[in-house]
Amino acid sequence: MLAVERRNRILEKLQREKKVIVSELSREFQVSEETIRRDLERLDQDGFAVKSYGGAVLNEKSGLDMPFHVRKKENPEGKRKIAALMEGIIEDGDHIILDPSTTAVSIARALKGKEKLTVITNSLEVMLELSDVPDWNIISSGGSLKEGYLALVGPRAIEGLGAFNVEKAVFSCKGIDMEKGITDGNELFSQAKQTMMKSAKQRILAVDHSKFGKVAFSRICGIHDVDLVVTDEKPSAEWLEVFGKNGICCLYPGE
Repeated sequence: MLAVERRNRILEKLQREKKVIVSELSREFQVSEETIRRDLERLDQDGFAVKSYGGAVLNEKSGLDMPFHVRKKENPEGKRKIAALMEGIIEDGDHIILDPSTTAVSIARALKGKEKLTVITNSLEVMLELSDVPDWNIISSGGSLKEGYLALVGPRAIEGLGAFNVEKAVFSCKGIDMEKGITDGNELFSQAKQTMMKSAKQRILAVDHSKFGKVAFSRICGIHDVDLVVTDEKPSAEWLEVFGKNGICCLYPGE
């Protein structure tokens, strides 16, 4: 097993259990305790964990996004519900932009029955997911690869995303808060999503219920800047009131 794969699996365990113990990880992965300590040191340096005596705990105060392969295992049923709703929103022949979120990958998978879509994205995973779909136009933004995220970012990505005019931009976030707005864990991701929104007639936030009331490091936009929110569970009456006051349609299962 590669070191990066082992660290990702340790992160998954941290996400579930909130703490890990060196001796237990050593037995589980059949490596020395010193190797595990180096893994935990790296996770500590990256901001995902806080080393403690004999192990580590999850850094829940971190504004960082977990790596893609860790995030894609979070709430898969919620992402499936969002993707099913998006299937009814995207029309044959649409030009759309998809962000590099794990939710976008689920959406891309659900859209494969559509005809003649044009998809612009800075997500390597979305491009791979759609690589076998005939008669679609899949366009990469270009840019620099962000380690661990399967996302293209930076000036070239911004330029590529801003070069087109589309009917719909679909993006996710790490937090949506009534006062702080819509936020993400990384400034590079926020900048790319801001450009996606400027390129689209309709701006769609696809976000699961766990992100409501959360605030991440970097602001993408205000709540009033989106046209449609698609989520996996009915939001509270307070949230529905906020959406209504801002002229935002909110779509959820059973709506």
